[in-house]
Amino acid sequence: MFVDESGDPGLKLDRGSSRYFVVALVIFEDHEEAQAADERINLLRREIRVEPYFEFRFNKCRRDFREQFLRAVAPYQFFYYGIIINKDPAKLWGEGFKYKESFYKYISSLVFENAKAFLNNATVIIDGSGSKDFRRQLERYLKLRINDPGHRFIRKVKVQDSSRNNLLQLADMIAGAVNRSFGTKGDAQIYRQIVSHREVYVQLWPK
Repeated sequence: MFVDESGDPGLKLDRGSSRYFVVALVIFEDHEEAQAADERINLLRREIRVEPYFEFRFNKCRRDFREQFLRAVAPYQFFYYGIIINKDPAKLWGEGFKYKESFYKYISSLVFENAKAFLNNATVIIDGSGSKDFRRQLERYLKLRINDPGHRFIRKVKVQDSSRNNLLQLADMIAGAVNRSFGTKGDAQIYRQIVSHREVYVQLWPK
């Protein structure tokens, strides 16, 4: 499982904070399929003539690169979950959401409880270059809360740099595609539609 985020947790929308905060979970059930998708992303770099170390990040890619990336990985056998936090002040109320720790803790619980039915002795890989606060809360939640006495849903939690992990870059592109789909830009619906057959559940909270 590969986890990444899009947007920021800030609630000051009038001062530049993003309207939505998104977390995406990309899951491969087969190790060989994950390797094949990884190799396909390496090949894509050669096809679009970028450097071998070029990092695919949704917010930093050109529109054509986004589309080509998602079309390249769409045939591979992965699926994803998403959580979108709508930070509209009229909907997101409560003292707890004013504090990052509470905000991240709640998001962590939503993300993994939704995907719990598909977790069995899983390895979770988190982007180490993302938000330190979110990573810390997510690691803590996974280690203390997700496993039951009679069943180990999570075997290992690893932190890696997305610049060196193609499948974390895939999680970033999925998170960005979901986030963009709730916006009003001309390309809002394009990216998520490309991988719609890989989507299990995307939860918008609060509605």
